[in-house]
Formats: sequence, C-alpha cells, structure tokens
Amino acid sequence: MAAERTPILRLPEAVEDGRLSVEGALSRRRSVRDFAGGAVTLGEVGQLLWAAQGVTDPAGLRAAPSAGALYPLELRLAAGEVTGLPSGIYRYDAGAHALRQAAVGDRRTELAAAALGQRWIAEAAAVLVIAAVHARTTGKYGERGRRYVQIEVGHAAQNVCLQAVALGLGATVVGAFDDAEVMRVVGLDGAEEPLALLPIGRAPGSAAPG
Repeated sequence: MAAERTPILRLPEAVEDGRLSVEGALSRRRSVRDFAGGAVTLGEVGQLLWAAQGVTDPAGLRAAPSAGALYPLELRLAAGEVTGLPSGIYRYDAGAHALRQAAVGDRRTELAAAALGQRWIAEAAAVLVIAAVHARTTGKYGERGRRYVQIEVGHAAQNVCLQAVALGLGATVVGAFDDAEVMRVVGLDGAEEPLALLPIGRAPGSAAPG
C-alpha cells in the first residue's frame, strides 16, 4: 500500500496508570460540543488513539474488543491544533503506535461541512474519524458481521470519551454526516466506510499542560 511508504511518526508511549479511576471517568463523562480553545498535545492524541485501538497484549489484542479479533476499524486523525504535529490527515498504525500522514493541511472546516454544517466541529483541536472495513468481519461471520462492527465502534468511541475525561479534554460522538464527503476529506478508500466522528478539544474550565 502507498500509505505504508509514507514517513512514520512514533507517538509517545501510552500511559497505563492514570490519576482518574474508571468510576471517576464514567461519572464525569458528558458530550462536549463547546471547546475552551487551545491546542492538545501529541501525547494526548496518542493516548486517545491508543484507547480506541491500541495494542494492549503481546498477542496483538487491542484496547477495544473485536469479534474474532479481526479488528475491522481504521482510524484517521484530522489534526488542526496539535502541538508538535503539522495540520493534516493522519492514519493511526496500531501495531507501531504511530501516525502516517495521508494529507497536508487543516481539514476541520471541511469535516464540519461534511457533518451537515455542524460548525462547532471546526472548533475542535482535532477530529478522530472511525471507519471500518466490514469485509474483515463479514468474511467470517457473514452479514451478521456488520452488527458486530457496529458494536465495536461503540466500544472504541466510549473508550475515547472516557480517556478524554481522564485527560481533561472534551469529546463527543457525531453520526450525522455525508459519508462520501467524509471519505473524500480524509482520504478513505472504497473499502473503508466512515462510521463516527469524534471532535476532541480542551473542555471548558480545563487548562493546557504547563
């Protein structure tokens, strides 16, 4: 694949022992659509991506469960205000815990337009796009596999939302968008179907790391 020939950017190692308990994150999780402004860090982005699809076991198992451990999900990051990361579209390489650049330039406004004009999306520091290659799962489970993929998206998205709370960030899940436009903006191929957008930014009242 051409994407594999693009330069790879290693992300900071994921933290596995944070200051906030699971119970604390659950009690504080809310959908955030009004961001405080300011950049997020590369470490925070890496932690969110790891929460969604990071490898957590020597056997290759990941942070979110997957039917048959087939892992149909693919992540793209539309970076706009990420410290140490030029604006652009990046593909998350779960095995390497790294990013590969797919396109240059800030695409947040285009994503907001693709999301039926939800302009607040452009105010997020970054937008995580969760897509799926359904054939990875339906090849084993038939049409029932499409349901398993939908379940998996929910797991991954909730992981991101809880991790965002633990980092003092805000996030929410957006499902209203024009599929073809999102595919064009972030460069998905015909096998990848966009299923969710997660705008990420500083939550109101939070402060950027010093």
